Amino acid sequence: MIFPIGDDNIKGKVKPIFTYVFIAVNIFIYFMFQSGLSMEQEGVFFDGYAANPCEITQWNSLHTLITSMFLHGSVTHLLGNMLYLWIFGDNIETTIGNFRYILFYLAGGVVAALSHVLIDGNAECIPMVGASGAISALIGAYLVMFPRSRIKMLFILSPRPFFIPAFLFIGFWIYQQFSGILGAPDSVAYWAHLGGLGFGVIMGFYFKTRYPKIEPVVQGHQKILYKTVKKNPQRFNNRFFNT
Repeated sequence: MIFPIGDDNIKGKVKPIFTYVFIAVNIFIYFMFQSGLSMEQEGVFFDGYAANPCEITQWNSLHTLITSMFLHGSVTHLLGNMLYLWIFGDNIETTIGNFRYILFYLAGGVVAALSHVLIDGNAECIPMVGASGAISALIGAYLVMFPRSRIKMLFILSPRPFFIPAFLFIGFWIYQQFSGILGAPDSVAYWAHLGGLGFGVIMGFYFKTRYPKIEPVVQGHQKILYKTVKKNPQRFNNRFFNT
């Protein structure tokens, strides 16, 4: 098994505190309110806070577009999403700022949920939970803003991690989403992932024009350095970042 464990992080003036806040809130909600519930109790809990496509299309329970992204179906579902949030969220928050990051994250989750509801979800009234829609928006923005960054990978049988370009990792992730749509039906809301991804890509281009653009510069076997470039190429400040 191969899975990501990190990326090339940016050291900016803004600390990515809300990336960690979102992680903490998701973990807190799961272990304080969801774990230990019987199937019947969990069903009642999800009825109040999970996003049910049949309710949303009737303009009911619209608050669940937000609350559902803080619920998870299992520990593995939770941990997988939090790993990706930790990897892809901090660089974006450091770049666009804390408040804008909160709005972007929540808006990405709402757009993702609506994508599932409008394209695929109304066929069956199955409630939707999970942060993966919002995280997919982060992945889309990351692809545009940091395509030359590296994702640190770990092969479970080897203690030594290795790196692959972010655009390759995300490209394979996108391939997995389309494979899921074309494959046998399962419990994954792939259209939510793709809807969030598309929203993130659009916002990523906006962020690149609105805020300083972060470009990685690779020099031989040295660690990646980053350079902050303003719109006017004659006015820029160099910053150094660790990997």
